[in-house]
Amino acid sequence: MKVIIQIPCFNEERTLPQTLADLPAEIPGVDELEVLVIDDGSTDRTAEVAREQGVHHVVSHHLNQGLASAFRSGIDTCLKLGADVIVNTDADNQYAGCDIPRLVAPILEGKADIVIGDRQTDSIEHFSFVKKKLQRLGGMVVRKLSKTDVPDVVSGFRAISRDAALQFNIFSFFSYTIEMIIQSGKKRLNIASVPVGVNAQTRESRLFESMPKFIEQSALTLIRTYSMYHALRVFFYIGFVFSIIGTIPIARFLYFYFRGDGGGHLQSLVLGGVLVTMGFMAFLIGLLADVIAFNRQLLERILERLRRLELTVDLGESRRNVDEPPAGP
Repeated sequence: MKVIIQIPCFNEERTLPQTLADLPAEIPGVDELEVLVIDDGSTDRTAEVAREQGVHHVVSHHLNQGLASAFRSGIDTCLKLGADVIVNTDADNQYAGCDIPRLVAPILEGKADIVIGDRQTDSIEHFSFVKKKLQRLGGMVVRKLSKTDVPDVVSGFRAISRDAALQFNIFSFFSYTIEMIIQSGKKRLNIASVPVGVNAQTRESRLFESMPKFIEQSALTLIRTYSMYHALRVFFYIGFVFSIIGTIPIARFLYFYFRGDGGGHLQSLVLGGVLVTMGFMAFLIGLLADVIAFNRQLLERILERLRRLELTVDLGESRRNVDEPPAGP
């Protein structure tokens, strides 16, 4: 059983050593434990510090591509390295590394495909009152739409089984956390949560410029991801709203028309007709998007099988190169 702990980094030369020092040296039931640092275009010595600290693998982006991109690179690399379980944690030492054995335990026991660390945000002192309330509200929405029961939906402290990792296709450029939970719910993966500790804050979050910006980006990610799986439902509601609104001015026109004063209210008929037409167009777009969604699911299955085949071949070649004796003189 091989576990790889991946750490996405951007200019983390100051906090990375403490994060690495807090990681466990061994995990019960795990034969191999390795660390992967993803340097997302850092302008400081993050990559050099990682190597100096003795991490097993370092992947570097030439330019900063964002957290979601770093997460994707880490998952792909961990799979190629033969990881059976992938643990994702932050480089700012927010999460208590000593809780990693607890995080991977449900996967090792075959009880979960994904385990998300629950920070119990209501008890975190450096979280403001507004931030706590917004996270609670956002969590309720995500749980409702994904049909999951994840207490801390934006926690980046999570463990993922190899089989689950092969099924994910993260498209967001902002963050992977919400999109991953919605995909997990739609793919019927088993998600578990375990309480985890949180260390003292070392710096302000770099994921968003401000709280309104974070809400905007999270909402867009949520809507986009949900629409990918329920396009017909989303566009049906949009079309329904336009159609209902459109019937109001049409009914107004008909009221005056039957009273013999319809000529002075043609603008109501025109406005209502435009809105009803927009509603009908939304219905048609929903039908087309639904067909595209089915094709996308088929392509995802094909991509998953191709990834499994590719990784099987790569691992087979790696093991064969290790087992082969060196050529004689």
